[in-house]
Amino acid sequence: MTLKPPAWCTRLPVVLLFLLLPLTGMALPTTGFRFVDIPMSDGTVLKANYIAPTTPGPHPAVVFISSWGLNDLEYLAQANALAQKGYVALSYTPRGFWASGGGIDTAGPADIADTSRVMDWMLANTTANPSRIGLAGVSYGAGIALIASGFDPRVKAVAALSGWSDLVASLFGGETRRPQAVALLDLAATLLGRPSPELRTTINNYFANQDIESIKAWGRVRSAATYINRINTNKPAILMANAYGDSLFPPNQLVSFYGQLTGPKRLEFAPGDHAVVEATGLLGLPNGVWTSVTRWMDQYVAGVDTGIAGEAPVVLRTYDGDVEGYASWAQVSRSSQRYGLGAIRLLDGTGTLGGSPTSGGSRVVWSGFDTSADAGVALLTNGLQALTGIPPVVWLPGVNRLNAGVWTSSTTLSGLSIRGSASLRVRVTPSTASGTVVAYLYDLLGDYGGLITHVPLSWKGATPGVPLDLDLVFPATAYDVPVLHRLALVVDTEDPLYLDANSTGATVSLGGPSWLDLPLR
Repeated sequence: MTLKPPAWCTRLPVVLLFLLLPLTGMALPTTGFRFVDIPMSDGTVLKANYIAPTTPGPHPAVVFISSWGLNDLEYLAQANALAQKGYVALSYTPRGFWASGGGIDTAGPADIADTSRVMDWMLANTTANPSRIGLAGVSYGAGIALIASGFDPRVKAVAALSGWSDLVASLFGGETRRPQAVALLDLAATLLGRPSPELRTTINNYFANQDIESIKAWGRVRSAATYINRINTNKPAILMANAYGDSLFPPNQLVSFYGQLTGPKRLEFAPGDHAVVEATGLLGLPNGVWTSVTRWMDQYVAGVDTGIAGEAPVVLRTYDGDVEGYASWAQVSRSSQRYGLGAIRLLDGTGTLGGSPTSGGSRVVWSGFDTSADAGVALLTNGLQALTGIPPVVWLPGVNRLNAGVWTSSTTLSGLSIRGSASLRVRVTPSTASGTVVAYLYDLLGDYGGLITHVPLSWKGATPGVPLDLDLVFPATAYDVPVLHRLALVVDTEDPLYLDANSTGATVSLGGPSWLDLPLR
């Protein structure tokens, strides 16, 4: 059964907004928010609202697309701010959610056609300028906006926050499924929307680990990377902003997509998890990401020179609060340092991280058992780290060496500025054809390590007893390891964030040559 909120719930925030306006002394030289129904070509009706300047048009316009599980009230603060700057700002709820009709299409062909139809309606019913239109959205809205920019040449700019460019990589990164992330999306869709039969079948098959190729084909249709040539033909100015720890849409896919774009582009990364970095801006509070969005729209939609076009287009916010700009992603890291994985000692079950990779000293671990090395909970752990500065912490002696390989580096005397994506080559000899490993990189002080980043990788079709070289690429980050700290690497086979391919009680031999490559500023 689908639970629907009472009608008054969908409009309560608007009432509260206008009750608060007199208290803040804000004046609105605008039309105020107007709530409208927009019919689609198939008869589906989408719920929307718009606010526009009271001055004569035409005006530049921005269409906001709501996030998964949210509705067109999501962007009230940002829409109001843009309207006061002279924009028509229209927000809509995609099909299948809340009071919008139809079933959830998950950024499929119907959703993309809907975006163009919403623009048609806006041009026919407001003072929007047809040659000055931008699209913006968080999460689900970001994914739809990116794809739609390849199908409608009227889109001059896109602001995609906490979005994806490759849905297959999001669902199966490292050929490993993400049960927590997908379960949360499924819950929101069930409680606040109407999943289409196609979506329901896809989710059921995902958890059952069946018909995987069909799921991947479904995901490619819903990925902006699939339409890169169309997007480059239209050349919209694209701003993308995501978090290093995004547990729904890990950032590396956006690095690849950014590199393929040929039009104006900007990429911003910051500490946090999915939609956490930009959340305060949705409340109307000062927010660096939304400042970039406004400047981006001013530059490429309104035609006002904000200077953003001449700035370094790759922006990294570090865990220490610094903001760094780079001319390209290739310039983010200036060097790479290789740390060989040494033989694991019998005495303490720990190997040396550093020096040249060696071939000897393999270590057998039992797979299918978790250890205290843990990446946390989807959405919550990395989000809390962004707010508090406290990462998931491990007491390294407590990591069970029967189920994990552990290596530690020497103390750094000058600190390390990690910039970009670290990579791990590890040679395993599995006792079964399929399996999973999860690698964790820690900032170690004494016996306690704060998680820097982690990555899973699964394999299938291996020959039992034959060595297999695995290449794991960690999510991009901008992390500074302080002076007198060490690095620790843990490789185990289980994590609650992932559905693994291990057989309980099977063994994996961790041997060499194996190494960690660390990108440094």
